[in-house]
Amino acid sequence: MKQLSVRELSIQLLEDIDKSKSYSNLALHNAIEKARLPERDSGLLTELVYGTVQNELLLDYSLAPFIKKKKLMPWVRHLLRVSAYQMILLDRIPDHAILNEAVTIAKKRGHKGISGFVNAVLRSAQREGWPDPSRIEDLGERLSVQYSHPRWLVNRWLKQFGLEATERMLEINMTPPPSVGRVNTNKWTRDEFLLASEEEAFEKGTLAPEAVFYKGNIARLPAYHEGDVTVQDESSMLVGHAVGATSNQQILDACAAPGGKTTHLAELMKDSGRIDALDLHAHKTKLIEQQAKRLDLASIHTQTLDVRKASEVFAPESFDHILVDAPCSGLGVIRRKPDIKWAKQEEDITRLATVQQDILRAVAPLLKPGGRLVYSTCTIDAAENADVITLFLSEQNDFERDPSLKERMPKTIPAEAWTENGDVQLLPHMANSDGFYVTALQKKKVH
Repeated sequence: MKQLSVRELSIQLLEDIDKSKSYSNLALHNAIEKARLPERDSGLLTELVYGTVQNELLLDYSLAPFIKKKKLMPWVRHLLRVSAYQMILLDRIPDHAILNEAVTIAKKRGHKGISGFVNAVLRSAQREGWPDPSRIEDLGERLSVQYSHPRWLVNRWLKQFGLEATERMLEINMTPPPSVGRVNTNKWTRDEFLLASEEEAFEKGTLAPEAVFYKGNIARLPAYHEGDVTVQDESSMLVGHAVGATSNQQILDACAAPGGKTTHLAELMKDSGRIDALDLHAHKTKLIEQQAKRLDLASIHTQTLDVRKASEVFAPESFDHILVDAPCSGLGVIRRKPDIKWAKQEEDITRLATVQQDILRAVAPLLKPGGRLVYSTCTIDAAENADVITLFLSEQNDFERDPSLKERMPKTIPAEAWTENGDVQLLPHMANSDGFYVTALQKKKVH
């Protein structure tokens, strides 16, 4: 069977992502592995798929005057979006080459009428010029179109963070995220690892003490398969430091899959003690087991369990520390997973906040007096972060904020990321990382 061109593959992939509602990063990884694409083609495919998903709203706004209200088949819309993305936002491919390729694909997948329509739309745009979104008068709508984020989300961020921070977040969300790895400090110090990996050109991270940057796919390196390094963003690594577990302690990781923070905790504890790692789904607990095996960590014990029923399995006051890396809207990782901004709706935030509160209530009795409960999310919305903690503390008189959190955290965290309450609210533009929220609560000792 004749292999598809990179642009044909990008259109097929965009269709698949739409149909299955799968994450673009996972779909891309699977497609690249399946097609065995060389590095150059996989780079172009990644750019076309990510770029088109990231800029979907801007591309539809740009195409609208030329499509008018004509109803399109999904693949034709994706073909026009991919073509418009290249014509508007990339400068290394000539327009005539983009047009010819689009018409060829339209003929191959459709018929003469469709190829004529695609040709007419793109030639009209080339002749008349694309519409300019900076002329939109309404601020929320202009930012929404310019930076291709849903209007409800832009309005929400404007209200919570103001214009300057919102625009900086929108801007950085449209750029590629760094490729970040976590050195397995159970085997190496970061300096030892950098010295041993000199040929791979890793560089020191800037936020977490075990973080390294790499230009390329870390998961393809021998160092990854040998358990020397794990793919994880720097902001996510802060969670392990917030827990501050020491050797031989009993830890509950309440929402553990896919295991990045679990394995980090085990490495920080030098694989001593015991970590009970829970997840609702069996296929996800397997992911944790695979990571523990790759990193040769024996202290992690997985269990498929809804953490809201944890009291049926674990005795009260069983754990020295508990980590709740709560299920959330993921609005802090849009840069890494651009399809999140289209998949989530505003009402999801309210629904998730209820789940987050239920989880905290469920694990609270399992913590020993004097123990630490760390709560984290990869979202930046107050309703899933500070508001959840405020409500929890109002209900649980035996908990208070842990004043020692700042002492355990890396000094590299920007001052602006610390809130008045002593929590860490890292916005995506503050440290070139994912957006993240981390706080630590302490269970009061009984006197």
